[in-house]
Amino acid sequence: MNRRLAAIFSAVLLVVAGCAAPVADPNAASDDSDAAGGTADAADWSWPDDPPTDRLGWENGYWYNESIAVDQSDGLNDSEMEAFVARTMARVEVVRELEFEESVPVEVVSRAEYRNESDESTDPVHSDWNDQVWEALLLVGEDRTIDEVFDELYGGVVLGYYDPSEGRIVVVSDDDQPTIDRRTLAHELVHAAQDQQFGLDGSPTTQDAQLAHGGLVEGDARYVDGLYEARCEADWDCVPQPSSSGAGGGSVDYPVFLVIYTPYSEGPTFVSDLRDRGGWAAVDAAYADRPTSTEQVLHPNRYPDERPVAVTVEDRSSAAWTRYDTDPVADAVGEASIFATFWKHRAVDRAGLQQDPGAYSPYNYTAEPSAGWAGDAVVPYRPASDGTSEANPHERGYVWRTVWDTEADAEQFERAYVNDTLRLSLNASVAGEDTYRVDDGPFADAYRVTRDGDTVTVVNAPTVAKLDEIHERS
Repeated sequence: MNRRLAAIFSAVLLVVAGCAAPVADPNAASDDSDAAGGTADAADWSWPDDPPTDRLGWENGYWYNESIAVDQSDGLNDSEMEAFVARTMARVEVVRELEFEESVPVEVVSRAEYRNESDESTDPVHSDWNDQVWEALLLVGEDRTIDEVFDELYGGVVLGYYDPSEGRIVVVSDDDQPTIDRRTLAHELVHAAQDQQFGLDGSPTTQDAQLAHGGLVEGDARYVDGLYEARCEADWDCVPQPSSSGAGGGSVDYPVFLVIYTPYSEGPTFVSDLRDRGGWAAVDAAYADRPTSTEQVLHPNRYPDERPVAVTVEDRSSAAWTRYDTDPVADAVGEASIFATFWKHRAVDRAGLQQDPGAYSPYNYTAEPSAGWAGDAVVPYRPASDGTSEANPHERGYVWRTVWDTEADAEQFERAYVNDTLRLSLNASVAGEDTYRVDDGPFADAYRVTRDGDTVTVVNAPTVAKLDEIHERS
C-alpha cells in the first residue's frame, strides 16, 4: 500500500495546479453550467423564518439564498466565519442534494502552520519500498525520494483538507488574516457530507485503487464545487474571493503531480457520467461499490463491470535478494500512472494531455500505450543482507509485471517502454537478449523486458549480472 497516498486521500485534499502547471492550469478549466445542480425548483424556495426542523437548504440558522454580511478584506471574525460556513453548507445541500447530519468545524491556518503540521514521520522500510514503486514508473529516480517530492509539492499547493478522523475542515490561508476561498470551502464541505452519509475512513491497498477511490470522492467534490461556482456567477450573491486565493507556490514535479491529480481531473467527469445514468442516487450508490482502478475512472463506461485482473509475480530471486517485509509485498500502479510515465518521457504526444478532455475534466489521461491495461504488480527487492534504513538506493531492484487486454495492447506498451522510454529518453544501450543498460542519471540500472502474449515483465537490477539474481529467467 502506498501509505503516503493513502494519507493524502484520507485527509481529503483540494489541490490546485495554478502555480505548478507548465502545460495548463486545471483550476482554470470551465465547468459546464447546466449548473443548477438539479435544483431548478429549489431557486423558488423562500422562507422568512427558520424551519421547525432541519431540512435541505437550511443549516445552522441560514437559508441557502439568504444574504450575509461578510467582508474578508480585513480577515474573517467569528460571526462572519459562522455565517459563511453555515450558508455554504446550505448551498452545498441544494447543489448536491445531500443533507448534513451535523455541523462541521472549520479552522483556518497559515501556510507555514500547515507545513509544520504536515511534517510526519514515516516507516523507513515502507518508504524504501515505495521509492522502488515510483522508480519502477521511471518517475522518481535514485537521486531523491518520493517523500521529498511529496513534501515539496503539498507544501505549496494545498488549499485545504477535510480530516475524517476529527470531522473537521482545515483551510490553508496565504493572507496574514484568516480568509477562505469560497470554492475551497464548498469542496471540503462536500467531503464532510460524504463522510457523514457514506463514511470516508479506510483506504485500499494499492496506489491504483487509492487513486480510483479518490476519483469518486474527489470527483464528487470537484464536480459539486464547479456547479457551486457556476451558481455564484449566474444567480447567487456570493462572498467575494480573498485578495490572495491561490496556492502558495513551491517546487512541483509535474509528472508526479499528474499522477496524484488524476482524481481531481478525471473524477468530475466520472461522477457526471454516474449522475447522467441515474441522478444523484447513482452517485450515492457508488460509495457502496467504489471504482477499483483508474481505468474505470478514465473510462466511465467500464465501471462497474470491468475490474482489474489479479497479477502475481513468482519469487525467483537468489538467496542474495529478498522482498520487503510489507503488507502487501506488491503494489499496482494502474493506467493513469503509466500514462504519466509515458508523458514524462515523451513516449506519447504531450499535447494530447489537453485534447478532448472529459466534459468536466481539464486533462485527458488516455493514450494508446497505456490504454488496454488490465492489471499490474510491482514487487520491490533489496539485498538480503541489508535491512537498515541507511540502505544504498542504488542497490535495489524490482519486478514489474503488466497484463493487457490483448496481445496488441501488450506489444504497444512494450514498444513505448523499450524504444521511446528506455532507449530514446534514457539513452539505454542493448546489453543482451531483451536486456538494456542505462549508464547515467537517476535511473542508471539494468533492465530486462520480456513479453509473453498479453503479459510484459520488467526486471530491474543495479547491474546486468544481478538481473537473474532478482528474477531468474524462466
